[in-house]
Amino acid sequence: ISSHVFYLGQKGWPKRSCPTGVFLLDLKNNDLKLRPATFTNDSCYLPPLRHPAVCSFSASQGGEITQYLIHGGKTPNNEISHKLYIMTMAFPVNKRFSLCCSEKDLAGDIPEARYGHSMNVVFSRGKNAVVMFGGRSYMPLNQRTTENWNNVIDCEPLVYLIDLQFGCSTSFNLRELQDGLSFHVSLARNDTVYIFGGHSLGNNFRPPNVYKIKVDLPLGSPAVSCTVINSKISFSSSIVTQTSPDEFVIVGGYESDSQKRLICNGVFLDDETIDIQEIETPDWTGEIKHSKTWFGADMGKGAVLFGIPVDNKHQSTDCSFFFYVLNFGDNDPAL
Repeated sequence: ISSHVFYLGQKGWPKRSCPTGVFLLDLKNNDLKLRPATFTNDSCYLPPLRHPAVCSFSASQGGEITQYLIHGGKTPNNEISHKLYIMTMAFPVNKRFSLCCSEKDLAGDIPEARYGHSMNVVFSRGKNAVVMFGGRSYMPLNQRTTENWNNVIDCEPLVYLIDLQFGCSTSFNLRELQDGLSFHVSLARNDTVYIFGGHSLGNNFRPPNVYKIKVDLPLGSPAVSCTVINSKISFSSSIVTQTSPDEFVIVGGYESDSQKRLICNGVFLDDETIDIQEIETPDWTGEIKHSKTWFGADMGKGAVLFGIPVDNKHQSTDCSFFFYVLNFGDNDPAL
């Protein structure tokens, strides 16, 4: 939002200081501080959410980002949210920024509660729509027993098209999308969303495909089509950052449940083609190379924030994680 970076998903820190788990990242002189975000009095409650779908929204193509959309995610009580929130920046008072959060009611084919899915905004014929896909949810109540009560399954591979103005949601069942998918990467250009990687619980598979989902928004009913492109790379839980209007970088993630993905790929788009190339990787530190897990998110403008747990050798430190900023803004990765 604006030139600020916000961190979403922490279970309070502590709960009294930030019950929503939204923090403003303050990065100065290689020092990272998290400041609890303040919300306006008319904001609805936003629970701490893990693995929600988040995307930015602008009213016009190429226009200024005015809102962020947040859907789904796991709550601290291990419940899965079905709600769609709209977050905007409130006018700063005394140089302190406040957020305004509201809940958006949906009608029609309402997406079930889920996490690990994606949302993107597309533009067609002067109109816009939100595209939602993928994710995981709990088993239906009539299939749950004491033993499998917390088991999750793939959501149906439906594409949801949401008219944000009227709150109308429409689902599309496309024959090219046969398996559920979660923790994938998605990016949008004009009227098209590209889905990369991800993991299917049903067959424990990371498909080496790119799903090109094209949206047409005429005066009548919208139309959605899908084309499958073989990319020969498979991954899950990666991060995508945009370096120019037609260029993106995919970084991080996992090649398997136990193997981190240390290579980076550039994605170059035009109206007809998509070109995926392996690009120069940063000089990963020893801590990153040897850590079993890592996490992070896009900071915008070609920058990515990475975090890794502190190992036993560094338990004397006051923090539980090491954080790194990886910058592709100048095309050459700098860690």
